This record gives sequence, structure tokens and C-alpha cells, in this order.
Amino acid sequence: MSDLAIQYVGGPTAVLEIGGVRLVTDPTFDAPGDYPVGDRKLVKSAGPGIGADEVGAADLVLLSHDQHPDNLDRGGRDYLDRVPVVLSTAEAHSRLSDRVTPLPSWETYRSGRLRITAVPALHGPAGCEPVVGEVTGFVLHGDNLPTVYVSGDNASLDHVRTIADRFGPVDVALLFAGGARTPLIDAYLTLSSADAAEAAAILGARHVVPLHFEHWAHFSQGPDTLVEAFGAAGLSDRLHLLKPAGRFTL
Repeated sequence: MSDLAIQYVGGPTAVLEIGGVRLVTDPTFDAPGDYPVGDRKLVKSAGPGIGADEVGAADLVLLSHDQHPDNLDRGGRDYLDRVPVVLSTAEAHSRLSDRVTPLPSWETYRSGRLRITAVPALHGPAGCEPVVGEVTGFVLHGDNLPTVYVSGDNASLDHVRTIADRFGPVDVALLFAGGARTPLIDAYLTLSSADAAEAAAILGARHVVPLHFEHWAHFSQGPDTLVEAFGAAGLSDRLHLLKPAGRFTL
């Protein structure tokens, strides 16, 4: 058996199997269409590579945040009811109640021999929290297990440096890397392709599996710019661009 298996579902959603634990990141299973956010909308251009029933049971959901439909949609909310533990932010707990276990930054949740530590994330430039809300990332680690960083919707390389100081080098980084932009803030709300490559270097990541870089109109960058940026940084051999339903194993 592999030490780590990752299946890309689509958008921010992936299935991870590590240390005998099965986890799902930011579950999104809805079809393409327009999804309201207040008086705005986000436009989804493609559905998931596999559906919720095919994903099946999981032990844990790692939810970077609940307030945006590109990270938790209607199908994803239904999926939460099928999973015994959902780790996320205090704000998500306040909105979703007992469905969510809040995990503050640097606190650790244990599942068997796997440890899951919440780490800081910033969904845009400094000071953006009142507009975009609270988000979190995660580091998976444990004795004789690979170290895996799941960025969530983080745009801050300063946070990446802090995480690298505590956990680096990491074996695998799952980087949310679409360079998201909306009219709300004139800045990237998630890592650009160049910042994803820099984050990989900061983390000393052996392997990088991008998530959340396609299937939504508010992404300003995608697979081509990721290939270009990692090539320019001399990190092409670390980049693993999966197709929906594709797998990576370590």
C-alpha cells in the first residue's frame, strides 16, 4: 500500500488516504451554473470528475471555510452529514453548528496515528478578513507518515514561511492555486501560479498537487500558467497536474 494516495475530484475537492484515514478536502459536487454570494454570483464552468456517491465514505472532512460556494456547495453541505468529523474554522462552527469541530491555528486533532494541525491562511491581502471571512489550512503529519500541507484558500506567502519553519520540508503540498480574483478586492485571493511555485520552494515540497485552479470563472490563472511558473522556478519535476478523477500516490 502507498503511504499517501490523492484523488482529485475537481475544484478544491480531493480525497486523501494516509495512515489508515480517509479525508476529503472542501467538498464540492454541484453541476455547472451560477452560484450567488450575497448580491454577486460565482460562475462554475464544469462539474466534478466523480460524484459524492462515488467518493463514498470518509473519516474526516478538511474544510478551509464554508462561506463561499466554490469551497462548500449544496452537494458538499449534504456530504458533511455523511462524515463523522468536519474540521474547520470557528466561524464555520458558528454557522454550521455541531456539524463542524473548530480547530484553531496550531492546534492538533488526532485520528489514529495521523495528526492534523490547523495552520494560518489568509484569503487575500492583509486586512481582508472583514470582507472575505475566516479561512484555515491544515498540515497532516505523524510518525512514519509523509507530511502534507493543504493550503486552503491562502494567498499569504508570509503564512507559508511560518508553516515551513514549523513543518518543512514537506513531502506533498496541495496548493489552491487559481489566482482567484473578484471585484471585492483588487488583489489575488488565492495563490497565483508564480506564488504557488514560490510556496513550493519555501516549503521544500518534494511534490506539489494543485487544487482549485480550474472550473470557476473567477480564477485568473490555470494549468498552463502553473506549468510555466514551475518551469521558470526550476521545479517542473515537483508539479503533478491531475485531471479530474486522476490519482497521485507516494
